[in-house]
Amino acid sequence: MRKTFVLDTNVLLHDPLALTRFEENQVVIPIEVVEEIDRFKRDPSEKGRNARQVSRLLDELREKGNLADGVEIDATGGGTLRVVFCRSETLSQLPPELKGGNGDNNILAVALEQRLHEVMGSQPPVVLVTKDTNLRIKADAVGLIAQDYTTDKVDIADLYPGFCEVWLSAEQMDRVKGDGGLPLAELPEGAGGPGGLQANEGVTLVNQAQPNHTLLCRVNGRSAALDPLQRVTKLRLGRIQARNREQTFALDLLLDPAVPLITLVGKAGTGKTLLALAAGLHQVADERIYDRLLVTRPVISLGKEMGFLPGDLEEKMAPWMQPIVDNLDFLLGGSDDHGSGHAPGHGGGRGGGQRPPRSNWADLKGMGLLEVEAISYIRGRSIPRQFMVVDEAQNLTPHEVKTIVTRVGEGTKIVLTGDPYQIDNPYVDAESNGLTWLVERFKGQPLAGHVTLSRGERSELAELAANLL
Repeated sequence: MRKTFVLDTNVLLHDPLALTRFEENQVVIPIEVVEEIDRFKRDPSEKGRNARQVSRLLDELREKGNLADGVEIDATGGGTLRVVFCRSETLSQLPPELKGGNGDNNILAVALEQRLHEVMGSQPPVVLVTKDTNLRIKADAVGLIAQDYTTDKVDIADLYPGFCEVWLSAEQMDRVKGDGGLPLAELPEGAGGPGGLQANEGVTLVNQAQPNHTLLCRVNGRSAALDPLQRVTKLRLGRIQARNREQTFALDLLLDPAVPLITLVGKAGTGKTLLALAAGLHQVADERIYDRLLVTRPVISLGKEMGFLPGDLEEKMAPWMQPIVDNLDFLLGGSDDHGSGHAPGHGGGRGGGQRPPRSNWADLKGMGLLEVEAISYIRGRSIPRQFMVVDEAQNLTPHEVKTIVTRVGEGTKIVLTGDPYQIDNPYVDAESNGLTWLVERFKGQPLAGHVTLSRGERSELAELAANLL
């Protein structure tokens, strides 16, 4: 059955192509949404870019006919779009508490008027689509059907883990160690779960006769065979080694230049960022596979904003990059001659004219091995031959993730890390953020690998806090 979807502004700011995603149904845009889009179009952030894209798309549709009467969105889909005004008489029918005439109430009134046509039999069922939880509650209170925008949502409970177990005979396990590996066609039926084994998925082989005998391997997407892990032992940063099976799978993917896109998902303390930086430094400084290590992360604070930060771009980015500095100090054993680590601008010298300790961060930048990029300025860039780490990627929208990944040039490897349960961006959640969306979209692609890390290794206290709090 065809339906009528009334879209809120936040849906279009989240996905500017949302109005084309409703197939053969009718899409209604309240004029209040157009007004709010116009107010956002000068915003320099991603919301502003999305607002401008929505305006351009509406203008293209306007050339097909009168938006008030309805125009076809796509000649093949059969869907139509209308821009509708909020009538004062409909607004007056709202409960007294909702007659303030603000944007949400005007959108609610438009949806109510569309439902009136539905009751009269001249229009399909009406659904209000909004990412605003409170507006969905209001809609439910006045008898409207309301739902979240779910086109790009991923069920976090069923998120692809990136690894599995397969039970084999001792003979088959020996064949995995051979030159050609073990073809996937020779595995037992149903190995890897309902969807089968995916390209670059980590596999723990278990001996059927002796279950305590196991072998870690990975699915080779190009040869369609199981290959044993070989790269983890090559990491030369002495303080880093895999502490569990998931970290072993992650390191093997991070050290393989043939897999240019890696996603690491896990709770706090599982080693996502540390492993990515360790593998990046090793391949930049030791193996010279990449020219430099490029690090970026969204500038979204945990609590109340502190206001404008003084200084140039590097000084403004310093507070946001402090977690990266901490990890680099740990990896390189401290920044001064005695092995104690200090962040830039936090010298440890005490009087007596003592020389402040050198910073690993500044040393790496001075040698041209490390670059810090503000994620806001990454649009339009082409980034070749670099090991790129995007930390806290759970705070990015799917559109922002697409913008970042499409910047990757020839010979570049990009690693996105994050925890979907620690999101500070009010416009995304655990199921609609760009990181989990990317994991599901690239599942099974030979150029991509993913691991979900579950065991915390930061400290016993950090692991207990992550589980209990």
